[in-house]
Amino acid sequence: MTIDVTHPSNADCRWVVADKIRFLGNLPGSSIELLDIEVPSGSGTPPHTHESAELFYILEGQLTLRQFGSDGPPAVIHAGPGTSVRIPSRVPHNYVNESRKPVRMLVMLEASMVAFFRDIGSAERASGAPDFARIGAAMAKHGIEALAAAA
Repeated sequence: MTIDVTHPSNADCRWVVADKIRFLGNLPGSSIELLDIEVPSGSGTPPHTHESAELFYILEGQLTLRQFGSDGPPAVIHAGPGTSVRIPSRVPHNYVNESRKPVRMLVMLEASMVAFFRDIGSAERASGAPDFARIGAAMAKHGIEALAAAA
């Protein structure tokens, strides 16, 4: 067994809608992987839930996260540089960059979610509308459930 090193120049990179994801590697002996994600202004995810827990660590910018419950408005979290956010398995949530500057974060999650990102990601930044049918099929394949948007 050897030490594995990933540099920005050799990291596998995919565009998932507008977000740029760099796959940095897995923790040996586990299903935990580390991603470097850039979220441009206005980008984010719809409300959803999935089996994989997540750990976000904000490096740059201000990310807005929402936790959705069965009643009342969502809990809103504003996470800036140096903030870590842990999202347990199956907790309904989303994130969005509501600021004018990009967000960059490290994200730890299980290989099942990494497989989803690899399925829907592309090597080149897409122009035009996302392929929602393809994204929906990948969500179903990987056990990710979209939730109705809460007002």
